[in-house]
Parts: sequence; structure tokens; C-alpha cells
Amino acid sequence: MEIAALLTTLLSPFMPHLLKLGQPIAEEAGKQLGTKLGEGTWETAKTAWAKLLPKVNKKPLAQGAAVALSEDAEDAEAQAILTKQLEQLLTAEPDLAESLSGLLSRKSGAVATMTRVSQTVTGAKNIVIGTTNGSINITQG
Repeated sequence: MEIAALLTTLLSPFMPHLLKLGQPIAEEAGKQLGTKLGEGTWETAKTAWAKLLPKVNKKPLAQGAAVALSEDAEDAEAQAILTKQLEQLLTAEPDLAESLSGLLSRKSGAVATMTRVSQTVTGAKNIVIGTTNGSINITQG
């Protein structure tokens, strides 16, 4: 389920702040991070998390993955676990899946700024073929 992966991508960098929602310092830190990551990302993450939190609290693996991501947003194993747990949750709750899908569709710009693709090409005269939308940042080493 693609929506689960998108949610994990959106929520991961904000997880330290989402787990402390209601604390003024967490709110401010989330806003500042949202400013760096792109317009609307913090508000979209907060809205999505508010919808997910009651369900996530009933799934110990999802809770553990959220805590792990609050400590290291790049933890691939925690991201995979959270994605799998969200897939299961959203499959069991189609209304929630539809609601979150609508949110992500309405806020597609915020989600697009959070999505990354990394390609590594080695060797001489290699060609990478593909398409992209949005801004592109090419770094050559």
C-alpha cells in the first residue's frame, strides 16, 4: 500500500516532535523543521499523526518503530516496520485510509518535497534513464 510508505516518509523526520505534541518547544521545533523541509509539511504531518495516533497506540510494533524513528529518522529498519504496521492498520481501517489518502492528495506539494530518490552510478560513460517531477538537485562526487 503506497499510502503507508508515503506516510512513513512524511512522518519520520518529524517523529521526535510528533511524539511530544502539546509541548510548546516540540511545536516550535516541528515548525522550524517544517520550514526547512517545505511549506505545509509540518501541518500535514501533524494532521496525519493525529488521525493515526489512536490506532498506532494499539499496535506495539508501530509504537516501537515511532520511538526508534524519533531517535533516528533515517533508521531503515524502523521505517520498514512502521510502513508494514501502517499497511496493516490502513487495510483494516479503509475509512482511515481514504481520509489519509485525501489529506495526502490535497497536500501533495508537502509530500512531494519529502520524497527522495538516490541513485549511485559508478564507472565511465554510464547512463541513468528516468523521469522526475519537482525540483532536482544533482551532486557529483
